[in-house]
Amino acid sequence: MITQTYRNMAEVVEKCPFMIDIAKEAVRAAGGDPFIAPIRGGTDGANLSFMGLPCPNLGTASHNHHGRLEFACADDMELVVVTLVKIAEAYASIDKRQR
Repeated sequence: MITQTYRNMAEVVEKCPFMIDIAKEAVRAAGGDPFIAPIRGGTDGANLSFMGLPCPNLGTASHNHHGRLEFACADDMELVVVTLVKIAEAYASIDKRQR
């Protein structure tokens, strides 16, 4: 039997475009420049999205993924934390009827 394991989260996330808008604004507010790169699936975000919690992937400040030269920059990781706080603040300020 063939089972689907790497579903494309885009079909779930595209139904909630405000999430992408909030993330892009949070990146800008943290001093970054939003970079959108579609990914296929096989991530925690994809799995959560198909379980009913739309969850776009956000960057982690890491580079050279899955290679022996993989690394994360502490300064960039700090920007990720600031971005996450900005996202939380944005969601906290949304009227509950709009969620």
